[in-house]
Amino acid sequence: MPSLPTGADATASGGSDALVRVERFEDPALAHVAEIVLDRPEAMNAVSTAMARAIAAATARVAADETVRCVLLTSSHEKAFCVGADLKERNAFTDADLMEQRPVARAAYGGVLDLPVPAIAAVDGFALGGGFELALSCDVVVAGDGAVVGLPEVSVGVIPGGGGTQLLVRRIGWSRAAKAIFTASRMPAREALELGAVDEVVPAGTARDRALELARAISANSPVGLRNAKRAMRLGADVGLDAGLEIEDACWRATAFSGDRREGVAAFAEKRRPVWPGR
Repeated sequence: MPSLPTGADATASGGSDALVRVERFEDPALAHVAEIVLDRPEAMNAVSTAMARAIAAATARVAADETVRCVLLTSSHEKAFCVGADLKERNAFTDADLMEQRPVARAAYGGVLDLPVPAIAAVDGFALGGGFELALSCDVVVAGDGAVVGLPEVSVGVIPGGGGTQLLVRRIGWSRAAKAIFTASRMPAREALELGAVDEVVPAGTARDRALELARAISANSPVGLRNAKRAMRLGADVGLDAGLEIEDACWRATAFSGDRREGVAAFAEKRRPVWPGR
């Protein structure tokens, strides 16, 4: 069982009313892991304007921290990862309010998507609308059996606007994504796994534990390698093969002449664990 977090070492909004926490770990094997905890349990982590700002602030802080090699995105609520946009708040919005909120919301989802290190979403319970988009913005999605995911926005007169129309298509293909989005379907975890919308299903209530296991394995690797591998994959995903190979070559060069490469080769030759310089 992974060690418990040491407690928040940073919060996006401060004090006991923080909507998002950033936590680090005492366990040396998790020392390079940051956990971003969605922490608005009374609203099942519905994304209000304030919470969107908190997510953007938390992801910006983590992205700027060069000691972080892997990020977990989790929830403090046992039955919900995140139920999407705060529709109660939006019900009171004027059109001008909605337009003013839009860049705030985009910064939140973009903050997760643009994390420069591997990111894992641990989903137990509901991940709907914007909640599922936060998970899709991560590189790996681990779901507990019993989790329910989906993009039901068209059922309330909007469309997925946190990256869902783009990210789900890239994960599962046009036709499958079209069916899911156009029908506003809610998918149980096992169905989502079969489609490729999530990457792993584990017993209910253990998604975070499994995500921590993955994070431990990931964070043992070269920080320079991890960042450049993710960069190559992201930048190369939507270009032709020739262009993608050029992107890969540039990222390879940025890694191959680093201290991490020298340390990795030396550690292998000396049959010891590497001590990564991270540059």
